[in-house]
Amino acid sequence: MAEFWIIAFRTIVLYIVVLLVFRLMGKREVGELSLLDFAVYVLIAEVASLAIDNLDRSLVLAVVPIVLLFIIQYLNALFILKNKKMRDTIDGDPTIIIRDGVIVEAEMRKQRYNLDDLFQQLREQGISSVQSVAYAFLEPSGKLSVFKKGDEPFILPIVIDGYVDDKHLKFIGKDRKWLEDQLRDEGVHTTDEVFYCCYEDGKVHYQLKARKK
Repeated sequence: MAEFWIIAFRTIVLYIVVLLVFRLMGKREVGELSLLDFAVYVLIAEVASLAIDNLDRSLVLAVVPIVLLFIIQYLNALFILKNKKMRDTIDGDPTIIIRDGVIVEAEMRKQRYNLDDLFQQLREQGISSVQSVAYAFLEPSGKLSVFKKGDEPFILPIVIDGYVDDKHLKFIGKDRKWLEDQLRDEGVHTTDEVFYCCYEDGKVHYQLKARKK
């Protein structure tokens, strides 16, 4: 009977700890987790599970690796928040799967994404024909974002937190020199000053970084 209450107590304590850790990690749906997020979540769950089963091990020692994993993940999140290249490396970048009604086979092979998956996700969004799709992006989460022909055009960011996305520039048929010239005409001398920038309706729209006081 005593063992029952010990297990119950450890379960409640670890539940509270894990719940608190997940809460501090931020609000993200399971489908939006990066591979790194998912790996950390699985490790935390595994550590908590072993701690509940192993009554010979101190509960404090079981909490330590959970807290350590949280600290690692928190510091990593702060780092990639300020580093777009690292964020793309860890979380991945959206991939164009369909362009103007044509399936981009090379990208599908690169992402190991097959036609069955593609057609299933299209059906889930009520789309029966590939030819009706203007663009379809495979998101890092595995979700398919679809823009149908005739819909409002999607807008890709070309500068995010000072980082110039050359791939997006190439996608809209522009280059870095063009972007720098456009920003210079607006009185912006370096992309490091730009928090967000996109190209819409034939014009560059941008927002400067907030100045630190």
